[in-house]
Amino acid sequence: MFLVGMVVVATACGRPPAAVAPAPAPAEPVRPGITVLLSDSLSLVRHLRLGLLSNQAGVDATGVSDVDLLRTSGLELVALFSPEHGYRGEADPGAAVPHETDVATGLPIYSLYLQNTPAIAATLSGIDVLLVDLQDVGARYYTYISTTVAVMRAAARSGKRVVVLDRPNPIGGTVQGNVLDTAFASFVGMLPVPMRHGMTMGELARLANADLGIGADLTVVPVAGWAPAMDLDRTGLPFVPPSPNLRSLEALFHYPGLCLMEGTNLSVGRGSSHPFEQIGAPWLDTTQVLARLRAARLPGVEFSAVRFKPKRPGDDKYPNTQLAGIRLTMTDRALYDPTATAITIMAVIRQVHPTRLKWTAGQFDRLAGNSSLRIALESGAEPSTVIAGWSGEQAAYLSRRRSALLYTRIEASP
Repeated sequence: MFLVGMVVVATACGRPPAAVAPAPAPAEPVRPGITVLLSDSLSLVRHLRLGLLSNQAGVDATGVSDVDLLRTSGLELVALFSPEHGYRGEADPGAAVPHETDVATGLPIYSLYLQNTPAIAATLSGIDVLLVDLQDVGARYYTYISTTVAVMRAAARSGKRVVVLDRPNPIGGTVQGNVLDTAFASFVGMLPVPMRHGMTMGELARLANADLGIGADLTVVPVAGWAPAMDLDRTGLPFVPPSPNLRSLEALFHYPGLCLMEGTNLSVGRGSSHPFEQIGAPWLDTTQVLARLRAARLPGVEFSAVRFKPKRPGDDKYPNTQLAGIRLTMTDRALYDPTATAITIMAVIRQVHPTRLKWTAGQFDRLAGNSSLRIALESGAEPSTVIAGWSGEQAAYLSRRRSALLYTRIEASP
């Protein structure tokens, strides 16, 4: 039996949905989709040639890899596929990764990052079913759902079945931030969902199949024993960094907001000891910025002054440069809104440095999912005004996604 959980997403006029208090530890072990497949649903894959789209985070509760689990179960695994960062999760962001052979198993590894539909379809020719086990991070900008959409399109074209082995959303079911305008859809924002979407990879795949009219033969094997109010560290499942610059659960909570700053001339700490937990620039006046941020009394987060030096060339906008920075520390998950926090940080930095903060318009707008956010920030709009404008689109999203959900939420207005 597949167990589902419940989470309340509250909405109110003029403000984003309230965050949900973390759930207590589960009464029974949480089992990711790979475990549920092998224990309850082998009929989906028995006597079929299998491909596996996954990476280093594709493990069970004890850390055993999907590849080992599938092979020791006597299933016919014939090919591996990888998303951005490669099969081992070590490639730099945006870097092309060639096809290769896995030295441990002799299986081919096909890199699907940024591949088009015909190219992906060609790699599926030797399989009957493609298993997808990718750990999403809960933010719209992450490219693993875009790769999943690409393989669903290729599978539909090739007559192959797709089985998503679901995993928990590591930062839970809370919904925050604006909803992407489809005119700005890109590989870093494929679906009209909020910055913090509150869904799992399996639910996103179901939503994409319907919203984009893909027509894939799609099955999702849900997580057993998980509720959307459970963050990853309350599941008993291991945290495996999903990519090189998301090294902690804390970073994942900040990512739905701080990733926006990739479209500015602010560093988000790539190549430093705490990527996506701090921001900085050589010209940043941390004394003035901190004073204004603390006066804003943003809930659930504290700010402190730091200095850091991104080490690797290509990782950051300021490699090997000492930066004045601000570290974010989450103090209350139930109150913290990383999207509202990021908007406030950028607004405050613009107030302190009206000529120094710059936007790369195309990149920022792709991440923001529209151009109106950048225009509002450039014009000096109050963060509260910007954030209040998100409530209507969030409500429409909550309604539109209902048929894609696997884990029950209750949406209520206080």
